[in-house]
Amino acid sequence: MTRRRRRHLAVLAATTLILTGAGTGVAHAEVPPDAPEQISNGDFSEGVAPWFSYGTGPLDVVDGRLCVTVPAGLANPWDAGIGHDGVRLNAGAEYKLSFDISATPGLSVNAVLQLGSAPYTSYASVPAVAAPTSKRVEQTFTVPDDNPNAQLIFQVGGAAAEQRICLDNVSLRGGEAAPPYVPDTGPRVRVNQVGYLPGGPKNATVVTESTEALPWQLKSAAGTVVASGQSTPRGVDAASGQNVQTVDFSSFRTPGTGYTLVADGETSHPFDISGDLYDRLRADAMQFFYAQRSGIEIDGDLIGEEYARPAGHLGVAPNQGDTQVPCQPGVCDYSLDVRGGWYDAGDHGKYVVNGGIAAYQLLSAFERTKTAETAAGGAALGDSTLRVPERGNAVPDILDEARWEIEFLLRMQVPAGKPLAGMVHHKIHDKAWTGLPLAPQDDAQPRELHPPSTAATLNLAAVAAQCQRLFAPYDAAFAARCGTAATTAYAAAKAHPAVYADPADGIGGGAYDDTNVTDEFYWAAVELYLTTGKKAYLDDLTASPQHTGDVFATGGAFSWQSVGAVGRLELATVPNGLPAADRARVRASVTAAADNYLTTLHAQAYGLPVPGEAASYVWGSNSNIINNMVVLATAFDLTRDAKYRDGAVQATDYLLGRNALNMSYVTGWGEQNARNQHSRIFGNQLNPAMPNPPVGSLAGGPNAALQDPFVAQLLKDCAPMFCYVDDINSYSTNEVAINWNSALAWLASFLADQGEAKAVAPRTCAVSYQVHGTWPDGSNTQVVLRNTGDTAIDGWTLRYAYNGDQKVTQAWSAKVTQSGATVTAKNESYNAKIAPGASITFGLLAKTGTLANPEPDLITVNGGACTVS
Repeated sequence: MTRRRRRHLAVLAATTLILTGAGTGVAHAEVPPDAPEQISNGDFSEGVAPWFSYGTGPLDVVDGRLCVTVPAGLANPWDAGIGHDGVRLNAGAEYKLSFDISATPGLSVNAVLQLGSAPYTSYASVPAVAAPTSKRVEQTFTVPDDNPNAQLIFQVGGAAAEQRICLDNVSLRGGEAAPPYVPDTGPRVRVNQVGYLPGGPKNATVVTESTEALPWQLKSAAGTVVASGQSTPRGVDAASGQNVQTVDFSSFRTPGTGYTLVADGETSHPFDISGDLYDRLRADAMQFFYAQRSGIEIDGDLIGEEYARPAGHLGVAPNQGDTQVPCQPGVCDYSLDVRGGWYDAGDHGKYVVNGGIAAYQLLSAFERTKTAETAAGGAALGDSTLRVPERGNAVPDILDEARWEIEFLLRMQVPAGKPLAGMVHHKIHDKAWTGLPLAPQDDAQPRELHPPSTAATLNLAAVAAQCQRLFAPYDAAFAARCGTAATTAYAAAKAHPAVYADPADGIGGGAYDDTNVTDEFYWAAVELYLTTGKKAYLDDLTASPQHTGDVFATGGAFSWQSVGAVGRLELATVPNGLPAADRARVRASVTAAADNYLTTLHAQAYGLPVPGEAASYVWGSNSNIINNMVVLATAFDLTRDAKYRDGAVQATDYLLGRNALNMSYVTGWGEQNARNQHSRIFGNQLNPAMPNPPVGSLAGGPNAALQDPFVAQLLKDCAPMFCYVDDINSYSTNEVAINWNSALAWLASFLADQGEAKAVAPRTCAVSYQVHGTWPDGSNTQVVLRNTGDTAIDGWTLRYAYNGDQKVTQAWSAKVTQSGATVTAKNESYNAKIAPGASITFGLLAKTGTLANPEPDLITVNGGACTVS
């Protein structure tokens, strides 16, 4: 998986900079040459990382030196800088800063050691005059304060002429070496700290030196032994480096609270066994999006008073606002109103490609309620089920939440009459990186639109097409607006198929670059075909190499940069007119991928559907793991084979505590849970007046590449599963992000729908759904329900959902109602009872609109799925 390319870095605020620091100009004793080095990659032999810049051109390593171009005319030295985070300082300790520097034509530079967020306290300042010939600068000083994560900034702005600046051999020696980091992993018996479904798999992992099987006991809250057995030795787990054994207590199914598992002299964290275990997680995972909303006041009565805040980025001082945002210089000659949407992650940026997949997953979670037997017709995701301000408007709350982002995506489209009309701007964010933490309403940075991209345009085409069919029963005008945007965007992308985001455009926000958009073209064509049924889109999707290729990656089935599997999942689950043989092949590819993930899961001692190698633990690894679980869950929905459901349920254990760190990665869930995720909005760790992330927020998870300075020093040489720390300073392992929480929201909704995870009951009904006649704006359908079970049906309720904008206008031989897209037919008094082998028939007339309306795949009777023909 390609990592998210972004850096969240605290930069300087002009109002708080101090150009002289403690100890400047004072003589000090010599710092020993073997004193601890506090700078990483100071000779730039490993490239640019972890160095960053702001107010400059892109960093580059030339002839072994770090070089950058600084524009002319910046008002202050601190308006541009080259920096390094994660510098460890000890109060009263002596340090020696040394570096080689050159500048052409030349300028005065300050090297400042400072607090990396407001009030940007300066600990020391070393001035230098840089000229075209490289100069060595050395100075020794004493720092006044402790700071394990200070910043070194070379202030390089303020010159009248453009400057080319190069650094080399940057060193800061002194203080104390960082003490070895030893995480508190709690008891060696690792369980899902939330609990287990009564009928589902129940597994635990024991960290032990023993190579022989160990006895285990399951105890009730009162301490009574309720089950016991022997563990299974698994040897050394590759991902954790631990010698482990596993415990399977799936045969115990009695609901209860406060259970513990005892093995090898250790007692696990307590957990529950319950069929409603995940009901609240569904709502919690989705409330994250309301907390991330831009352009609206956040109501503390809905999600907690500590999260109440004014609307951000609406132009109220100090904000410069998102209601009239200009492009970067040279990109366009207009401004756009791009208010609303969700803040992407830990910063205040909004990115179309990441917003696209996040909005898709919320829409998909809702669309699943129309196609999955266990979703019960969507009652749990209906109106007034979530904590959103739109509740009570007769629209499912999850659609209301998704709409907040979709409205923003629509606003990012290039207006008609402008160059690249119909394309979509890739992103909008601050001109420079802001400090950490920072509430949205306090962000004073100018906002900029970045150039359009083909990837962003196709994201809008896909999500807007999905929007059109899902909103059609609730808001026809908005659905039509989505449809127009989708077709316009798709045509624009075909006219401009290779407009890519600049990978160097990462100042003030992530680059989110992508130079392979064949998968985006496929996804967009799929969604447009599912919505419209038009042959042109069918031709495009079937001609795509993504349609028959292997799109399910081992380390993560899909992500913002790789969406081929999204198109495949949509074709497999949403009713459509794909030829029967091709649709069967598509569905078989989903179950084949799920089988591969199951094989991997069973080979992992921690029960994960990803291999145990470092390559599986990347930026946002938790979302990749969940997206593999989405494939497992979808395979269950398609086949009703419990092995796939059980795989998704078991893999959830890892997220909620059954892992090497014995930590739940979901805030507020589990005894030991992540709560200091990297976020400017939820900055409690740095500012106690601010909240922690809301309950239900997912941390990014272990990242073996250690892509931020904080963990690069703290976790050096970590085993992959240990490459994580719950600290706000670690953006590469502990950030929040909308595409990570959208994955969790989809999964949580699936898990909640499984209830007790009972054995899948055999089908006891068959339905023939036959359209007998059509005319320009209507159709005549006959439904035959046959009892294929062994006992009589005494009273029946039949349910199915339309794909788009079809509406029932008349029915006979059944009481038929429609809510949104869902049609419910109930028996009349004279046909309530259906004997085994017998059948009843009813009919209906429907008004058709402009969208595709294929026959439904899922028809249930009294909650159980029937065989459909």
